[in-house]
Amino acid sequence: MSWKIEGTYFEACNCEAACPCVFLSKPTEGQCDAMVAWHIDKGSFEKVALDGLNVALAVHSPGHMAQVKWEVAVYLDERANDAQKDALTKIFAGQAGGHPARLASHVGKILGVASVPMQYAAAGKQRSLKIPNRVEASIEAIEGQGGAEITIENHPLCIAPGEPAVAARSRKLSYRDHGMSWEVSGRNGFYSPFQYAG
Repeated sequence: MSWKIEGTYFEACNCEAACPCVFLSKPTEGQCDAMVAWHIDKGSFEKVALDGLNVALAVHSPGHMAQVKWEVAVYLDERANDAQKDALTKIFAGQAGGHPARLASHVGKILGVASVPMQYAAAGKQRSLKIPNRVEASIEAIEGQGGAEITIENHPLCIAPGEPAVAARSRKLSYRDHGMSWEVSGRNGFYSPFQYAG
């Protein structure tokens, strides 16, 4: 399987900013509930184009993220046709190799896979995702010295290897699905470009 995707991603979780999980430390609340979303600017899986599609994962880690298995719900862009859904599932379930396979190695249980309407937005220092009746997540970069972005590089637990993660704080993280209900604000967020290939 030959594939490559690139674009932007962001995450929001219930940890205080900045989340210690990326340094392989314990989550600040004893568990980590995180929403991770990707927007694919350009990509293909073999001959299937994936440009413009979105994917999101709701992740529940009942403890130290590097020491316990995660429960994950997968959300695919409803605009994807059957071939695109199959490609996205193979990539983000780790079946196609690359960095997503490393992330998938932490997953112990898939709670479900759903095709849903998704509104992903990236503008300036803000990122957001809306999935009707399930997800509303928005973050904004934390202002550093002189108004510059605060970045973290080479952290061991990362979504986008090779890219500095911009430290952010959530305006809102709301999630309701699979018997889980999160409602937090003012907590951790990260965003950056990403590139995956297999």
